[in-house]
Amino acid sequence: MAPAHVVNGTRPKVAMLTSGGLAPCLSSAVGFLIEKYTAADPTIELICYVSGYKGLLLGEKVVVTDAIRQQATALQLHGGSPIGNSRVKLTNCDDCAKRGLVKPGEVPLEVAARQLQTDGVTILHTIGGDDTNTQAAQVAKYLAEHDYQITVVGLPKTIDNDVVPIKQSLGAWTAAEEGAKFFYNVVNEQSANPRMLIIHECMGRDCGYLTAATAKAYNDLISGAPFVPGLGLHKEKKMIHGLYVPELPIDIEAEAARLKGVMDALDCVNIFLSEGAGVKDIVAAMEARGEECPRDAFGHVKLDKVNPGAYFAKQFAEKLGAEKVLVQKSGYMARAAAANAKDRDLIEKCCALAVKCGLNAQPGCVGEDEEQGDVLRAIEFPRIKGHKAFNVDQPWFQDLIAKVHAFK
Repeated sequence: MAPAHVVNGTRPKVAMLTSGGLAPCLSSAVGFLIEKYTAADPTIELICYVSGYKGLLLGEKVVVTDAIRQQATALQLHGGSPIGNSRVKLTNCDDCAKRGLVKPGEVPLEVAARQLQTDGVTILHTIGGDDTNTQAAQVAKYLAEHDYQITVVGLPKTIDNDVVPIKQSLGAWTAAEEGAKFFYNVVNEQSANPRMLIIHECMGRDCGYLTAATAKAYNDLISGAPFVPGLGLHKEKKMIHGLYVPELPIDIEAEAARLKGVMDALDCVNIFLSEGAGVKDIVAAMEARGEECPRDAFGHVKLDKVNPGAYFAKQFAEKLGAEKVLVQKSGYMARAAAANAKDRDLIEKCCALAVKCGLNAQPGCVGEDEEQGDVLRAIEFPRIKGHKAFNVDQPWFQDLIAKVHAFK
């Protein structure tokens, strides 16, 4: 049996939670954390808060039993989060009270801190995006100011790969691969109707990474596929003809003129669209009409309500002379998948370091630090930020754009 650990004179007690939207890393990360802690010291108590910060505020938790430890490897085969997620902003007191997570007048940050103290937690692992991890750091700061020490070690989850300064967020590779598989089937709808316009809407609020990576993965899928041009099965009909991300401006009129030529020649047009592309224009139009733009507890525009795919479909359909328009979203399939082998390798490395950092009382968000030579380390929480823009100047993306515009 591994030796018992003592941190700052106290036997460690570990808690973990998953928060925010889903990504193909949550189940895997929970599994690896359980396995790594059990290997380090099977006597360390582990608990999981149910449904993220909601469970922390309400004191809802699951104790990791010996049976769960023995079964933890099975979590690598599943998507989603075994312990559940929620979107809760601890600094939004009104929203937390409205949802019954705290009593009116209570401060959620203080409620969360007291619960951790009540549960005797000394190490907290938060698996989520920038909001999840920076909120955890605020809780730790509050506890430190009240003479209770807790080490918060985060893991960066987001399919958008938009966390500063992290090179690769967990689950993003898998999401791109799954989105490509999704469109590999959907693209066949081009044969269902003459002059078909297909818009593949990918998740990505402010960052075009997922759309670009999905497009590249899709191109890789069809590049080696055999075709039968003599019978009408042309590779060109399955190619991507338009690719739009938030980081690049979209000239609707110029693109419509270009794509009209594609439609006339191929009888179809296939577009990959980041759901964040053009959102500012959509919101501006809504507000100009006097409509209220729906937002979540974090102040983010609810993209499913403003519906970018439908907006672009309306913009292009008439100009292209499309007889039928199909808007398909791969996001829920992509984000709910189990982590692929490439992601699992990165997740395991991050979890192994996260456990070491927890036991050594070293806080931070574990990831490859782009500002320090891509070294895998616990990155200081004040440096963690969201909304990292996708670098459209990368050679692989420029090559992708060239292929998209190759057929005119």
